[in-house]
Amino acid sequence: MRSAVIVDVVRTPSGRGKPGGALSGVHPVDLAAGVLTAVLERNGLESTQIDDVLMGCVSQVADQSLNVARQAVLAAGFAETVPAVTIDRQCGSSQQAAHFAAQGVIAGAYDIVIAAGVESMSRVPLGSSAHGGTVSQGVMRRYPEGLVNQGVSAELIAARWGFGRDELDAFSAESHRRAADAWTRGRFDSQVVPVLGGDGEAVAFDETVRPGTTTEGLAGLGPAFRTDALAERFPDLDWRITAGNSSPLTDAASAALIMSEEKAAELGLTPRARFHAFAVVGDDPMMMLTGPIPATRRILERSGLSMDDLDAYEVNEAFASVPLAWQRELDADPSRLNPWGGAIALGHAVGASGTRLLGTLVAHLEATGGRYGLQTMCEGGGMANATIIERL
Repeated sequence: MRSAVIVDVVRTPSGRGKPGGALSGVHPVDLAAGVLTAVLERNGLESTQIDDVLMGCVSQVADQSLNVARQAVLAAGFAETVPAVTIDRQCGSSQQAAHFAAQGVIAGAYDIVIAAGVESMSRVPLGSSAHGGTVSQGVMRRYPEGLVNQGVSAELIAARWGFGRDELDAFSAESHRRAADAWTRGRFDSQVVPVLGGDGEAVAFDETVRPGTTTEGLAGLGPAFRTDALAERFPDLDWRITAGNSSPLTDAASAALIMSEEKAAELGLTPRARFHAFAVVGDDPMMMLTGPIPATRRILERSGLSMDDLDAYEVNEAFASVPLAWQRELDADPSRLNPWGGAIALGHAVGASGTRLLGTLVAHLEATGGRYGLQTMCEGGGMANATIIERL
C-alpha cells in the first residue's frame, strides 16, 4: 500500500474576523489563492502537476460561494485543467480535506494534491449559510426542545466536567502565553506567508495573539452566550464561557502539499511527515463538542498506539472547556497539549483551522525531534476528525 506524505504546509497570519480586522479587506478567494501560490513556489512545482485541490470552507455563501476552491484555483493562476472542490465538515473542513487528499493518494487516485482551507469571518459572518433556513420536521421530532449553538454546548461541557471560571480563563491565558512565546522564538516563521491587507500594508503576524493576557484580566468579561430564554431552559448553568475563553472570529487561509512517497522521491522533494492513521466520529449533537474524545479513542485503537506514544497533541481550542475535557478524559500530559498555543490565541478561521493545526503539529515535531503527533477537532453537529502523523 502506498503511503501519503506531507511535503509542505503554509498559512496566512490570522486576522480578526470583524470589520477593520487586518485581513478583512482581502477577498477570501484571494486569501486562499495566496496560499495555493505559495505551495507551488516554495516547492518548485507547476500547477499542471496538481491532480486536485480540496478546500475546506464552512460558510459557502456570498464571497465564499460558487465553489470557493475552484475560484481560488483560478485566482491563483493555476492551469484551467486543475479541478477543485469545497468541503464542509464544519470546523474540521480542512482537516477532512487533508484526510480525503491523503486517502486519495493511498488509494492511487492522486499523485499530488493540495488540501486547503479558507474562512473570512469578517466578510461572511459565521452562520451566514443558515440564513433563511428552517429546521426539518424529522430533526424537530427527534430533538423537540431544539439543539443549541456551540457556545451553549461549551457551557454544558464546562458544567459536566466541573470546570470553574478561573480554570477556563487560566487555560486561555496560557494559550496566549504559549503562542506569543512561539512567535518570539520564530516557531511559526516557516509556515506563515505574509499577506497584503486591504490597506496595502503587509500582515505578517497573528493579529489574534494577545501577549499580555492574564487570568485576572479575563475575569472581568461577562458571559458571551447567555440569554434570558437559554437561562430559563438551562437553569443550572453558571454561564462561564466568555469571549476571553473562546476562540475569536478569524480571517485566514492555509494549505498542505500532500503526495505519494514515490512521487516526492521522483521530484527530489523531502517529505516532512507521513499520515499514519485517520478517524472520524459522530457524537451527541447537544453536547456537540465532545467528539474529539471518542475520535481519539478510535484512532488509538486503529493505530495500535497509546497516549504515551504521542509526542504532541493539537486539540482545537474552539472553547477552553473542549481541550480541558479531552485532557481529563484521556489523562493527557498538559505540556504536550497545544504546546505553541491554540485557537484561543491563534484564531479559528473555521474552514482553515484543520490545515493550520496540521502545519503547527508538523513544525513542532520537527523542532522537538518528536515522532508521532495527534490532531483532533470538534465540529458542529456533534462530529470530530482525528489524525495521527509520523515525522520523517
